Amino acid sequence: MDLQLTSDQLLLQETTTRFLQDTSPLTKVRELEHNPDGFERDWWQRGAELGWTSMLAPEALGGGSISGQALRDLALVAFERGRMVAPGPFVPSNVVVAALGAAATLTADQESWVARLMEGSAVGAIAIEETGGPWGVSGIGTRAEPTADGLVLTGTKAPVEAAAEAEVFVVAAVSDDGPVLVLVPADTEGLTVTRRETIDLVRRFGTVHMEGVVVPSSATLSVGPTAVENLLDIANALSLAETVGALDRVFEFTLEWAFDRHTFGRPLASYQELKHRFADMKLWLEASKATVVAAVTALADGSGAASELVSTAKSYVSEHGPELVQDCVQMHGGIGVTWDHDIHLYLRRVTLNSAIHGTTRDHRERLASMILQGA
Repeated sequence: MDLQLTSDQLLLQETTTRFLQDTSPLTKVRELEHNPDGFERDWWQRGAELGWTSMLAPEALGGGSISGQALRDLALVAFERGRMVAPGPFVPSNVVVAALGAAATLTADQESWVARLMEGSAVGAIAIEETGGPWGVSGIGTRAEPTADGLVLTGTKAPVEAAAEAEVFVVAAVSDDGPVLVLVPADTEGLTVTRRETIDLVRRFGTVHMEGVVVPSSATLSVGPTAVENLLDIANALSLAETVGALDRVFEFTLEWAFDRHTFGRPLASYQELKHRFADMKLWLEASKATVVAAVTALADGSGAASELVSTAKSYVSEHGPELVQDCVQMHGGIGVTWDHDIHLYLRRVTLNSAIHGTTRDHRERLASMILQGA
């Protein structure tokens, strides 16, 4: 992605690329299919040492980014991760760090969670979305009832990335004061996790059920719909950056294949009909990059148009991303639909990212609502 990178950002991008190439090639990704977590804990901590989980934390808590543009820096990492379909709870852990970093005050215990998340010794997960209702804040049905001891949480969240691997959750619930974000350790009594099937070889999801989960009042990180919407926007921005990285790599190696593969004495890339298809795919790719850059930039700058641009990018990329990869599968012919070819790893990642944190329809409805509210 073209974010007019500084020398420090270029170094971050190059360092991330080298690390992923050396430690997580696609052969390793295939091996991790049989790992219950989908990633190795020591590898995740090495990624954390590169700053993967500390950029959205305030400097007062030991966080900070190399350029002072935290979300843009993190999007660069996400882009490179997408090019390698890398494992690890990258998005959920960072969103949990963002939620803690945005809280007005933190207890000593909550600060320790930030430290553990940043060093990669703990994994965070966001339990915001629910099934069976509308997407977003309006779809939150989990209740947070006040008691003498704090809050009692009751409800079910799904799908939750890294649910079974997480040591701590940020849960969105509805209280008498409106939507709230609550920090809940995974070992809290009454909280159970059920693993779910997923199409991605190294991404894990689960259903989080809470029945009478008691947390202290200090567990509340924020109150109001804005904080919840912001976390969803961050999750989408990072997922979109990863998707664009995956699309970039797929288009790259498919174009190479089209020039290397010959039929009837000429390369595939020389056929006019295929040139038209490549032109369409290039258009989708560059438009996807542009919309994601605009969304990340607006969100990083705190623009009032950030949510609108995030939903614009999500609705566009989620529609054209899977189609682009499917076209590239067809360009490869029969080998493109085999297990041995790597393109299905990218198709799985792109398809999954298009379905989580709101579908194309969800975000178009969100955009329509914004337009109507501004009319």
